[in-house]
Amino acid sequence: MKNQNSEFRSGVVPIVGRPNVGKSTLINRLVGEKIAIISPKPQTTWNRILGIKTLPAAQILLVDTPGIHDAPSKLNRSMLTAAKGALHDADVIVHMVEAPDPFPEGEKLIEGLLQEVGTPIILVINKIDLTGMDAVPEVVPPLPYVKVIPISALVGTGVDQLESEIVAHLPLGPPYYSADVMTDQTERFMAREIIREKIFHCTYQEIPYSCAVVVEEFKERDEGAIFIRAAINVEKDSQKGILIGKGGNKLKEIGRQARMDLEALLSARVYLDLWVRVQKDWTKKEYDLREFGLT
Repeated sequence: MKNQNSEFRSGVVPIVGRPNVGKSTLINRLVGEKIAIISPKPQTTWNRILGIKTLPAAQILLVDTPGIHDAPSKLNRSMLTAAKGALHDADVIVHMVEAPDPFPEGEKLIEGLLQEVGTPIILVINKIDLTGMDAVPEVVPPLPYVKVIPISALVGTGVDQLESEIVAHLPLGPPYYSADVMTDQTERFMAREIIREKIFHCTYQEIPYSCAVVVEEFKERDEGAIFIRAAINVEKDSQKGILIGKGGNKLKEIGRQARMDLEALLSARVYLDLWVRVQKDWTKKEYDLREFGLT
């Protein structure tokens, strides 16, 4: 795609941080559409997800990364690898922390990774809607931050300033995508993520982290309706029972909520067929992680 503006800027901007600091909420706020799924539970994002914001003189390729933390499981190591990989492709990095405790001990791992990059880094302190500006620290880690910006990704405070700062540090170059494109993900991938989000919303404790969604069928039927068949893979028989619920009520509610979002996303009537199967200890097996698109 060509652009006649010689001053046009474009580049890759990963948003990195610990689990549940608000990275997905910020992506959605900047793009203006729901690209990344959101949950109050940590570790909702499992893959790198691209959100595309096109402005008159810039295009920002926002990468939503899994939360960076030190954990021993194969699934968590896979997510950490995805987050690290995003840093190597970056033109600008947004390091997101949250008020009122922006730099706990768990932040050391991220700070170590950021020491290794030569990319401009913007420190974003999120959730000031909960704490006010008094929670913004006067002293920050000795990293090469080009700017420290307090924001609320939820209500939008400070987000325009952040967007301007990102653009100011992007390299000159043409846009990568057409102006009407907001993500590079397929509709099949987005369907998987929406179903997974509703599992987070409707279940508790360890269940969401033991569920991998595989979209087995996605096709248009007569009169423009779309049929989606998806399998929810769990690790244990007990998890299958909890996910289905009494008389199938829990699975029906997950399907109802997912179908509403899918119809809004696809602008079409959706028939959604969900079923649950047990895949013993899939989070510990490299083969299953690959099959479910997590490596």
